[in-house]
Amino acid sequence: MVYNIIKIVISAVLIVLISEIAKRSTLIGSVIASIPIVSVLAMIWLYIDTQNTQQIIVLSKGIFWMVLPSLVLFITLPIFLRLRLNFFVSLSSAIALTVIAYFLMLSILEKFNIRL
Repeated sequence: MVYNIIKIVISAVLIVLISEIAKRSTLIGSVIASIPIVSVLAMIWLYIDTQNTQQIIVLSKGIFWMVLPSLVLFITLPIFLRLRLNFFVSLSSAIALTVIAYFLMLSILEKFNIRL
């Protein structure tokens, strides 16, 4: 239980730190946020928990393929905001399109026999 609390605190501190940095410099905040911190933390926690490098390999491959559809969020959100849609409507719409992109990617990968 203590270990899980430590993982949550470290993960939360990083997210808050990035948002605070972004308030001062969107460039630096963008650079830090673009580093796959969540993915790296997930790999670290998974390795500590399992010592199973095969699981890390599978996770890493899955992350690679899922990064592509996740880009839909970063493309559509600014478009919706430039159209002067409400922020939360824009964010929700961008997330919905991203979810659709994830399912499309999974469908495409399945056609090429790539299993995640």
